[in-house]
Amino acid sequence: METKECVNRKRKTFLYHGEDPRAKLILKGADSLSNAELIALIIQNGSKEISVIELSKGLLEKSDFQLKQLARKSVNELSAIKGMSDTKASLLAAAFELGRRKESESIPDKQKITCSEDAAKILKPALSDLHTEHFYALLLNRQNIVIRAELISKGGVSATVVDPRLIFKSAIESLASGIILCHNHPSGNLEPSDDDQRITEQMKAAGKLLDITVYDHLIVSHKGYFSFADSGLM
Repeated sequence: METKECVNRKRKTFLYHGEDPRAKLILKGADSLSNAELIALIIQNGSKEISVIELSKGLLEKSDFQLKQLARKSVNELSAIKGMSDTKASLLAAAFELGRRKESESIPDKQKITCSEDAAKILKPALSDLHTEHFYALLLNRQNIVIRAELISKGGVSATVVDPRLIFKSAIESLASGIILCHNHPSGNLEPSDDDQRITEQMKAAGKLLDITVYDHLIVSHKGYFSFADSGLM
């Protein structure tokens, strides 16, 4: 039998007009919950002044009710919001990171690349909301069918170090005949930097020596993507 203190604690955790989202998930499934209810389950509790549901709604409001905008917030930005703590912010950031990793694993079997948009659809979900630069290589066989997407390096907010040897090592080991390069710009700016153009030229030159074609280099962000090939820079 639950004590009065235990019941009051539960009420304090999920104090709002409606069902307990945890019970709702168990009875009706996760897809029955609103975004605010799902966030409430992740961050687990509110504060003395605000219930967890109201806190979750506030997080969404500060992100224009768009999960993509909320996912782009850093742990420090989240924890600075009234009612949030480092623990709650970390739990929410971890949930979004799991979502990104799921997207990065979801390359359709035998996906053929026919244009830059095909490659962007594969890589953009895993890269567009990240706070630091990540560099990927999409490895292709002779029919331009995806073998796999390979994470090459991670960096800071404005740059990441890319070693062409690592890219071609992965390509050779996978018996790839072609490569599409891709990295993100956390700032949202899709203009290629001088370093972006330099590494593209290096990769093209190395690819010719190894008979591995570098078809394109994509820059992605939450605003869209830029294709070197579509822009006549390959």
